[in-house]
Amino acid sequence: MNPVLARWNVLDVESAAREILPCCGSQAWAETLAARRPIADEAALLDSSNNIWLALGESDWQQAFDSHPRIGQLHAVQATAQSLRWSSEEQSKASVDEAAKLTLAEANRRYEQRFGRIFIVCATGKTSAEILGILESRMNNDAANELREAAEQQRQITQLRLRRWLESN
Repeated sequence: MNPVLARWNVLDVESAAREILPCCGSQAWAETLAARRPIADEAALLDSSNNIWLALGESDWQQAFDSHPRIGQLHAVQATAQSLRWSSEEQSKASVDEAAKLTLAEANRRYEQRFGRIFIVCATGKTSAEILGILESRMNNDAANELREAAEQQRQITQLRLRRWLESN
């Protein structure tokens, strides 16, 4: 068994939820995942995470969205230090010059006006131009489809972070 997972399996529920929270940002997700322990292996962890995430309500999804900084920024409405470090790493390829930062900031502002939340994208490996293209394309979504797309992007981010977390020790 993965040593990080083995150690996490024996923590009390509150400590386990607090430790896993940076992988997603939703307290309900973290508490539910911690309550499902013991979890046998990485595949079971990823599967449980997906099942929990998809069963959560919109307010729980919003809490996870709020744990991310806007693309090109370093702060978030609510985030752990670990979550902010991971966000910075995930956006590293999208590090941009000042003109691109301004373009992304304006696009983020328009997105937030339209949908009432920050733009969520699994940014790992994507350039700022790719991210901007995705954002512009998603501006054509209706509110319900965009919420589902944001939730799917968060699911992908969570999967990447869970794998990173398992490799952390």
